[in-house]
Order: sequence, then structure tokens, then C-alpha cells
Amino acid sequence: MTTTTLAVLVPLLPFLGALAGLLLGRTAPGFARPLAVLPTLASLALAATVAARQSGGSPVDAATELTPTGSVPIELALHIDGFAALTAVVVTAVATCVQIYSTGYLRDDPRYPSYAALVSLFTSAMLLVVYTGDLMVLLVGWEVMGICSYFLVGHYWETPEARAASLKAFLVTKLGDVPFLIGLFALAADAGSFRITRVLDAVAHGGIDHPTVIALLLLAGVAGKSAQFPLHTWLPDAMAGPTPVSALIHAATMVAAGVYFVARLLPLFEASQAAMTVLAVMAAVTMTGSALAALAQDDIKRVLAYSTIGQLGYMTGALAVADRGAAVFHLLSHGAFKALLFLAAGVIIHAAGTNSLAAMSRMSHLRDRVPDAYWTTTVALLALAAIPPFSGFFSKEAVLGVAEHVVTGHTEHAPAAAGWIVLLAGLLTALLTAAYATRLWLLAFRGSGTEAPDHGRQPLTMTTVLWVLAVPSLAFGGFAFRVLPDWFDGHDLTPALTTSVLGTGVALVGGIVTYATWRHTTTLAARVPIGAVAAHPEGDGGQVEAEAIASHEPVYGDVAYAADPSDPGRLLLGRMHRHAAVGFHLDAVYSALFVRPVRAGASLVRFLDREVVDTYVRGAGTLPRWLGAAVRRAQTGNLQTYVSALLAGTVVLAVAAVLVATGA
Repeated sequence: MTTTTLAVLVPLLPFLGALAGLLLGRTAPGFARPLAVLPTLASLALAATVAARQSGGSPVDAATELTPTGSVPIELALHIDGFAALTAVVVTAVATCVQIYSTGYLRDDPRYPSYAALVSLFTSAMLLVVYTGDLMVLLVGWEVMGICSYFLVGHYWETPEARAASLKAFLVTKLGDVPFLIGLFALAADAGSFRITRVLDAVAHGGIDHPTVIALLLLAGVAGKSAQFPLHTWLPDAMAGPTPVSALIHAATMVAAGVYFVARLLPLFEASQAAMTVLAVMAAVTMTGSALAALAQDDIKRVLAYSTIGQLGYMTGALAVADRGAAVFHLLSHGAFKALLFLAAGVIIHAAGTNSLAAMSRMSHLRDRVPDAYWTTTVALLALAAIPPFSGFFSKEAVLGVAEHVVTGHTEHAPAAAGWIVLLAGLLTALLTAAYATRLWLLAFRGSGTEAPDHGRQPLTMTTVLWVLAVPSLAFGGFAFRVLPDWFDGHDLTPALTTSVLGTGVALVGGIVTYATWRHTTTLAARVPIGAVAAHPEGDGGQVEAEAIASHEPVYGDVAYAADPSDPGRLLLGRMHRHAAVGFHLDAVYSALFVRPVRAGASLVRFLDREVVDTYVRGAGTLPRWLGAAVRRAQTGNLQTYVSALLAGTVVLAVAAVLVATGA
């Protein structure tokens, strides 16, 4: 087969598997698991073959016109360069792991067939985004992923949390998709084509009249899809869905789509220094704010959700300093260790026998009960914290290194301000990332919470996948930074001495300080009995610590949540903890700025409709109703009455005629 034919089959096979799964899921449920795993596995093999043939050389291009649309046709086009080839391999690899894992995780779920079919459709849509060379076809995959996320996040629709989370994910991402669609049309109008290669050619020759406006419109869609500030609030709530879905969304699909889109069209964004600066600020606020929020979460999946938001901030930060090689390098590395973290969290939750028990404050003795999850999570957290030689160190260092190059003037593709913003925010986030990674490890595996009942050993399909993903989490970065430049425009990804020392140093500081704080709070918790009254003056940093020790259920304002007396996050964040725990009240801000005004407007419209319009309509019908009632009373059915009325009317008419004649 030609490379083009193989590339067409890569997204087509999961799509056909999804279609067959939806059609046969109820009538022949025994076929659900093979239809979920085999097409995705075959797609992985084909994607690897396409990548081997492409080998980072000339892009594979093919196109056929889908439909004539006047001056801007829509084409079924392929454009597979090194970025696309490797991204497709990661997408299919993670999707295959998720499908295999789900056969054990959801083995007793009656809705598994529809779930598996939607996961396959989700995978197919992401592969369409990766391989396509036409922006309108990309938009199709972009929106199909939004629909799939709505159904998958709401898989447990019996719970109000899942219903609310699926609706929120759909609406927030659609909020960004509206300006995104406008930006795509404006871009195609300027370039005269939806083909990505022609758009980039127009950018290179100055054919885009309004690059700043178009870039900012497109960034709104990217912020929604990739959960970047200020449209990131849907992602932590999406943890109400099944844990394998979280792994798929966070590691290989949906949120990766926005980063990949900017990487594809990076020259367009480089044409506007304002857009690059906005992208840098968005990345900096996202990565630091999400890291602080992660340090305050009690739910293990919400910690990982905020972690994803922060790591995506690193990727958009690399794009803000005009290096898509570093961005996609971190996207590939992150895909492995973040999928591992979520699937390991699923093993922990599965061991507790429930989908929702993920509170770290209630975890106890998990190291001995889930040894596979313990060791693989340790590997993934070290990669997340960017500790050498784990993969996250090399990919995160690539981001910090390119930011340093911009600051020192070694490149002119991005403004120096963007370099400083990304570099400083990246170092601060490295410190915070190591802190919350250490906290998660300590509370989950060395915590002293209430021990849940043991539900036995996990299925082999779940634990095997963890070890498979642990391999790239450990070893991918060590050789990738030498090989990937040949696939990624030749940009050097070798770790730089300065940022390597700084990044590793702050990460070690974050981990050591968190561990020391945990030891301190554990000692105090052992000395102070539960329920003791803390007598710390207002404003004293020890107040938070004392409250954590004194009660298992402290209440801060209108937020109540369980607490581990040994949680170091409370002491590290101090008064900021209560704000970070609720995402710095951004949902409340949105409620005040948008939800309440819309509801007030809807109430006003309802009042006007009921009290004004309906009153007018009722009034307009009252007079005819009265006349009808009067006429109805005259219809007695008595013939004598009718004749009498006729004679009376005749007499009246006669008299009137005489009077008129006399007057004349």
C-alpha cells in the first residue's frame, strides 16, 4: 500500500469500529470488546508504519476536492510531516492502552458498548485533526471531539455531577469555538484557501491582511479546547467521567488538539508580536495558577486535571517563544506519563470499589494493596516533576531552554518580553509542580486516612497497561532529544546547562520542602488530638495548620471539604489555600459576570411575555368572546322568538324608512 492509503486508514479504522460498535453493541454485546480494541490496535500499527516511511523527511501531501464552494473550495487533504506522524503514533498508542484498560475497568458496566464506540470515535476525530491538510476538515474533527467529550464525561449520567460536568465542558468549549470559527473563515478569506499549506504560503508572502485579529480569534478556540486561562474551568469538573476517559482526554485527544493546531499554524501567530505576547501571558497565568490550585486539591483526579492544565501551559509557552519542536516534544512526553498517572489513579479507585472515592485524605496503606500503581505512579510523578533522567525533564527543559534563547537574544522569532514571561513562569511552575507531585505521592501512598475495604486484585488488562506506559515515561526523553530534531525542523532540543540546573534545582527544592512540611504536620497531627481547639491569632500562618489538625472537616467560608491532618498543602499555601482549592473563584466570577445576568435577562423576558404579551393577547380575545356570548344567548332555538325578532326588525326598518322619507 502507498503511504497515502495507509494514512487514510489510520483515522478510518477507529471510525468503522465505532460505527460497528454502535450498531452491534446491543444486539451482539460480545463483539463490543474486539470492536473496541482491534481497530485501534490496527490503527496504531498503521500510524507507526506511516511514521517510519515519513521518517521526518518531506511531508506527505494528497488532496481531492470535496465540494466546489466558489472561490474557497473544501478539500479532503492530507499533510503529514514529522509533527503529524509522531503525534498520530502517540494518539493511537494511548487510545489502544485506554481501550485495553477499559475492558477491565468497565467490565461490569452495562453501557460499555456505547462507551467503547465513543472512545473509538473520539480517537478517529483526533487523528483527523492530526493528519488533515484542510482547515474545514480539521474543524469537523475538532467539533466531533467536543460531542464525544460531552457523552463520555456524562457517562455516569445518573449522578448530577456528571450531568453538570458534561454540560459545562460542552458549553465552555463552544464559547471558544465561536470566535475560532470566525477566525478560520477570516483566515481562509485572506489566504483564498482552507488548505494549510496554502495558508502558510500566504503568511510567508504577507498575504494575510489582519494577522493579529485572526490569531486572537483562533486563540479563543485554542484556550477552550486546550483548557487554557480563562476557559480552563471545565477540565477539573470533567473528572466526573470514567477515569480512562480522563486519561484519553488529557494525554492524547481534545486538550492536545489546541496545542497541535497552533503548532501547525505557528507562522501565522509569529506574524503578530501582540498575539505572541498574549499567548505568553495566557501560558504563564495558566501554568502558575493551575499549579497553585493543584497543591490545594484533595481529589487525586482533580490534582491531575490541574496538572494537565499547567503542562499544557508549558506547551503554549514554547509556542509563544516560537518553537513548536519543544512544544510537541513536551506534548509527546506528557502524553505518556499523564496517561499513566490517570490510569494508575483508576487502579487506586478500582481497588476501593467505587468510581468516586478519590480523596487522598481518606487513602491509607495503598502501597501494599496496589503495588503496580505505586511503582508506576512513582515513575510518572518523577517524570511530571522533571527529575532527570525521566522523560519530563528533557521535554520541560526544552521549553525552558528556548525561552532562555529568546531572553538572551539568540532568536528574533518572538518578543523578548514573551521569553521572560515564559522563563520565569516556567521556573516557578517547576517548583510548584514538584511540590504537588510530592504531596500527591505522600498522601496517596503514605497517608493515614480511613482504609477502604479491599476489593481484591485488579484485572491484568489494567495493571499491564501501567507497565507499558511506564517505559516511555522513564526512557523516552533520554533518546528523543537526539532524534526528534530531524523530525522537528532541525531545532536543537539538547538540554542547556543553565536552565537544566535552575529547573532541576527548583524542582528538588519544591519536593524537599513539601516532604519536610509533611513530616512536620504528621508529627503535629500525632501530638494534637482530633477535635482539639486551635488557639492561633488571626492572620497567623499556623492557623491553617491547626485547623487541619483539629478537625477532619474544616470549613472555609462556603467551601467544605475533607482534610488530611498531615496535608502539607495547607501549611505551604497558608491563607491562599481556601482560594486555590476552588480554582481562585473563577467559576464564581463567571457566574456573576455571565450566568446571573443571563438568568436575570431570561426572567425579564419571561415576565414581559407573561404579563405584557399574554395580557395583550388575552385582551384581544376578550371582546370577540363577549360578543360571541351575547350572540350565543340569542340563539334559543324557539321559532316564535325568531319570527318575533324578524317582525320587530321589519317594523324598525319601516319606521326608519318613513322618518328618512319625511325628513327628505
